[in-house]
Amino acid sequence: MTGTLLFDPLLGWPLVWMAAGLAVLATAIALWRGLSGWWLRALAGITLILALLNPSLQQEERAPLSDIVLLIVDRSASQRIADRPGQIAEAVETLRNRIEARPNTDLRLVEVGDGDGDEGTLLMSAVTQAMAEEPRARIAGILAITDGRIHDVDLAPDLPAPFHTILTGREGDWDRRLVVRNAPAFAILGEPVNLTVRIEDQGDAPEAGIVDLTIAVDSDPPATFQVPVGEDIQLPVTLPHGGRNVLQFSTPAADGELTDRNNVAVVSINGVRDRLRVLLVSGEPHPGERTWRNLLKSDSSVDLVHFTILRPPDKQDGVPVGELSLIAFPTRELFMDKIDEFDLIIFDRYKRRGILPGLYLDNIRSYVEQGGAVLVAAGPDFASADSLYRSSLGDIIPGRPTARVIEDGFIPTLTDAGERHPVTEGLTEGYEAGEEGDPGWGRWFRLVDVETMSGTAVMEGMDGRPLLILDRVGQGRVALLASDHAWLWSRGYEGGGPQLELLRRLAHWMMKEPELEEEAFIAETDGLEVTIRRRTMADTVEETTWEGAEGDPAVIDMEEVEPGLFEGRFTAPEIGLYRITDGIEDIVVALGPSAPREFEQTIATGDVLAPVTEEMRGGTMRLEEGVPTIRDVRAGRPASGRGWIGLTPRSAYRTADLTVFSLVPPWLLLLVSALFVVGAWLREGRR
Repeated sequence: MTGTLLFDPLLGWPLVWMAAGLAVLATAIALWRGLSGWWLRALAGITLILALLNPSLQQEERAPLSDIVLLIVDRSASQRIADRPGQIAEAVETLRNRIEARPNTDLRLVEVGDGDGDEGTLLMSAVTQAMAEEPRARIAGILAITDGRIHDVDLAPDLPAPFHTILTGREGDWDRRLVVRNAPAFAILGEPVNLTVRIEDQGDAPEAGIVDLTIAVDSDPPATFQVPVGEDIQLPVTLPHGGRNVLQFSTPAADGELTDRNNVAVVSINGVRDRLRVLLVSGEPHPGERTWRNLLKSDSSVDLVHFTILRPPDKQDGVPVGELSLIAFPTRELFMDKIDEFDLIIFDRYKRRGILPGLYLDNIRSYVEQGGAVLVAAGPDFASADSLYRSSLGDIIPGRPTARVIEDGFIPTLTDAGERHPVTEGLTEGYEAGEEGDPGWGRWFRLVDVETMSGTAVMEGMDGRPLLILDRVGQGRVALLASDHAWLWSRGYEGGGPQLELLRRLAHWMMKEPELEEEAFIAETDGLEVTIRRRTMADTVEETTWEGAEGDPAVIDMEEVEPGLFEGRFTAPEIGLYRITDGIEDIVVALGPSAPREFEQTIATGDVLAPVTEEMRGGTMRLEEGVPTIRDVRAGRPASGRGWIGLTPRSAYRTADLTVFSLVPPWLLLLVSALFVVGAWLREGRR
C-alpha cells in the first residue's frame, strides 16, 4: 500500500490564487504600517489558503503485474534449410523453460512465416503487431530467433526494452546462387533476346572456376554449358513458339552448400510474332474476294500480299503487253525465293492455268511439310479437271473432290468435332437456334462435294457433306473450305452469321497461334492458386497431375465445363516451378519471381538487425555457440555479454483499491486561522 499527498481545492484554482494574493497584500500592508501582529496575520492567511486547498491523502492498494517477454521465431523458407529447424526447436524449448522458470515473468511466442507473394520475412511487422497486443509498460525484452535475413527492417517500431538477435546457421556456411537479370516479358519469335545470367557464391565458399549451366525451354530436352562462377554471362535465347515460354536455368548442387533451392531460376517470356505475313492468291474476281481482303487488312498484325489473276496466259485479245496496266505475277520470287517469309498462303478460287508450274507447286508442298500453312477456299473450279487437287498439292489437301458442285440452299452446321475444335467451338453463341436445330445462321448456296481423305471435318453442309476440313501435314497445316459463299454472311443475308470470327480463327489457327491449339493446357495463376484448362478433341482426359520441385505428383480433378474443355484447380504449397501433365500434353507453370526473395541471401547475419539491436543495447548471439542464459539488467545498462542476454524488469502493477481522505478538516483550519487573527488583534491592542 502506498500513500500520496493530494490537494483538492474547495474553490476553483483562480479563486484560490486570488485569495492567496489578497493574503499577501494584507500582510504587506500590515508590515508597511508597522503592525506588531503582522506575522500572526500572515499565519492566518496561510492557514486560510491551506483550508481552501483541502489537503488529502490518497492511499493505493497495488497488485504487481508480471513482466512480458516476446519470443519472435522466424519460420520463413530460408529457416527450413540445413539444420536450422533443429536449431530453432532446441532454442525455443530452452528459452521457454528458462523464461517460465523466472518469477513474475510471462512468455509470448510469435511465429513469423513467409510474407504474401514474394514479400520475404516481415519480422518487424510481427514485432509491431505483438507489441500492440501487450501493455508497453510490461515488456521486459524481445528475443528474435532468425537468420537475420529480414525484409522490413525499416519498419522497426520504437522499442520499450532490449532487442536480442539469436542467429541460426553456422559460421562456415556457404551457398551458390543462380541469378537471371534483364529478362523481358515479351520477345519476338525468330529474333534472339539477350539474357544476363550469373552464378555467384556467398559465405565461406571454396574456390570454384567452371560449373555446369543447364537451360531448358518448357518440356524440351535441356542443353548444358560450361560457365565461370562470379561473372555475368550473356545468353542469346530464341523462343521456339508463340505464347508463354518457360525457361528454366539450373546449376547442379555442390557438396556442402546450404541449399539447392536457389540453384534454379525460372523466367516466363511471351513469344509474339513481329508481323504475320499472308499471301492471298485469287484465281479470278468474285463477290467473296473482298471478304478475305477486308478480314486480313483489318488485322493490324497482318501484312497482306494480294494478287488477283485478271489475265491468265490462255487469254489472248491482241492487246500489246506494253500497253496493259497490269502487274505481272512474280511467281518465282513469291513461290521460290521468298516463300519461307510467309506464314500463310491462301488460294481463293484458284485453278491451274499454267501460271504456277509443277516445280512451284512442289515447293509449296515442301513449304507446308516444313511448317508452313495453306488454305484452299474452293469454288466450282475445285471440282474441275483444273483443280489444285489434280496437282502435287493433292497429296496434302485433306478433301478429294467428287466432281460434283451442289448449288442449293443449306445452312452450315458444326460437326461433333467442330463443337470441340477451337476454330469453331462457341460460334453459335449469340444466334437463336432454328426449329430443326440449326444454329440460326443464314444459308449458303454452293457446296463443292468432297470426300474427307485426312484431317478433321469441323463444319458440314447438307446431308452431312464436309464443308470445312482441317489437317496437319508434317510440321505444317492445311485447311479446305468447300464453298465460296462465306461472303453471304458478311452481307447479312437471312441474318448473316459469324463469318468474321470464323475466318479470323481459321487464319490464326493455321498460323499456329497458341490459344487455338486443339490439344493444349492453358494455365491461369492467382497467387498460389492455379486454374488448369485442358482443351482436347477427345471425350475424356487422362489422369492429370501436378508436381513441384519436391514431393510426389498430386492428382487434379478435371471437370468438363464445355465440349472439349476440361477445367481443374489446385493450390501450390509455395512459389516455384510446377509441371502439369496428363501423359500426353504437359505445361510448365512458374509461380512467383524467377528467384524467390527468401533465397536471394541465405547466409545468416546480424548486420541487417544491428541498428534495431543497438538501440536498447541488446546483443547478437549465435545458436551454434549455445543458447544464451538470461539475466536482469537495469534500464540503460548494457543488456548482453558473453553467453548471456538481459531483460529489464518493469515493476508494473495494477491498482486494486484507492482511498482518499482529508488530512485536516477544513473547519479546524478555519478555527486556527481565526485564532491567529484574534491573537494579532490582542497583540496590537495591548501595544
